[in-house]
Amino acid sequence: MHYVSTRATSASAARNPENFCDILLGGLAPDGGLYLPAEYPQVTSAELDAWRTLSYADLAFEILRQFATDIPDADLKAITRRTYTPAVYCNARAGESAAEITPLRVLEDGRNGKLILQALSNGPTLAFKDMAMQLLGNLFEYALAKNSDELNIFGATSGDTGSAAEYAMRGKKGVRVFMLSPHGRMSAFQTAQMFSLQDPNIFNIAVKGNFDDCQDLVKAVSNDLTFKARQKIGTVNSINWARVVAQVVYYFRGYLAATTSNDQKVSFTVPSGNFGNICAGHIARMMGLPIDKLVAATNENDVLDEFFRTGVYRVRKAAETFHTSSPSMDISKASNFERFVYDLVGRDAERTHALFRKVDTHGGFDLSGKPGSDGDEFKQVARFGFASGRSTHNDRLDTIRDVADDYDITIDTHTADGIKVAREHMAPRVPMIVLETALAAKFNETILEALGTDAERPAGFDDIEALPQRYVVMPADVAQMKAYIADHTGL
Repeated sequence: MHYVSTRATSASAARNPENFCDILLGGLAPDGGLYLPAEYPQVTSAELDAWRTLSYADLAFEILRQFATDIPDADLKAITRRTYTPAVYCNARAGESAAEITPLRVLEDGRNGKLILQALSNGPTLAFKDMAMQLLGNLFEYALAKNSDELNIFGATSGDTGSAAEYAMRGKKGVRVFMLSPHGRMSAFQTAQMFSLQDPNIFNIAVKGNFDDCQDLVKAVSNDLTFKARQKIGTVNSINWARVVAQVVYYFRGYLAATTSNDQKVSFTVPSGNFGNICAGHIARMMGLPIDKLVAATNENDVLDEFFRTGVYRVRKAAETFHTSSPSMDISKASNFERFVYDLVGRDAERTHALFRKVDTHGGFDLSGKPGSDGDEFKQVARFGFASGRSTHNDRLDTIRDVADDYDITIDTHTADGIKVAREHMAPRVPMIVLETALAAKFNETILEALGTDAERPAGFDDIEALPQRYVVMPADVAQMKAYIADHTGL
């Protein structure tokens, strides 16, 4: 399996074929694009049948081995079995089994269709990011050990990526983590979960700005190829291909658990800000998983919903980016969206590059086909199964109350966005699976507002906000950020 950049010319891709391990430790391609397989592996009906009885760890191995063809099967299976264990994903709630890793719970089954919640938040940081990040930690350690090398991870988070990355990488030999977050914009629980870590290889940096400022810093540093090489910079953001492909696994698990025959289809609704999680669903669908719809659920920061309704991709300015009660989706520039656009325009790298240059120069592009637009590819979106919807703070409060009253489940704010939008896209005879984002305890301020009571916390998280915190506050300045990294790596 070889990989190409979304911005590579056919000549450069032919000259520089990349394997999985070549791109594992990096983020952006040298040309500024994102990596994708040169072609998607195709899953057969016989394989789906065989996978129905596998453990999550062995299902992960079967899917990942199609993408990581340069890792020996025995090594890859050992990594997935070490990663996906009940001991790691032990925060199961009443009615769930930790052995299932990502259990399903049917919420509704009526004339309008079946609504299912897929639990993804039983990992160590109580968020779906653990599903991929725990694997990344073990893959990184494996790759670095083979070459006696080291890695400085430089990433950005709007809330959950940072803690998932830090918990996955803490204590890993040869790995340091420099994690940016928007100063004062995460929940108190999210902030404490990251900043309370005292491990010497963890560096938390609160940036004066929003998440997009943090993401822009990551891209700017990654695009300085000399600095990136000298400082051995890698990334765990969803621009990292390995993280996206790890998330493909739970789409297969959800489908296989919700169906009894490969003739059946399901749909997924995914709370989405940066397009990484739902991009994994797109990849699963391109591999042949029988997915009907992929529904992107946004909050008030609705750049993705606007595109899937109109064909216009319009990045929001800082003043237009709202600080909401589902803060992990407070994003105005969906950095993974480029992967889908690449497929949408027929894998034309030059066209993809031109469109995203226009994002940088004009703040977006228009594929609606209307006079004066940049093209008419929007008419092809339906062929990929995408739909979307939007949710507001009041919608979140109402949905949290409804789910608590009807099913005795307390959901987090992002999952509430997902359920609200999912209900608008349900269809008879096609189960709708909503991907859970996090445990409600991570957003207790809104749970208290909605239900008048605190969200239940798993053991060990009772007083996390009271723990000592270690972090620095910095401006959104590329030069200062590079100097900080250099000062703390000794490279």
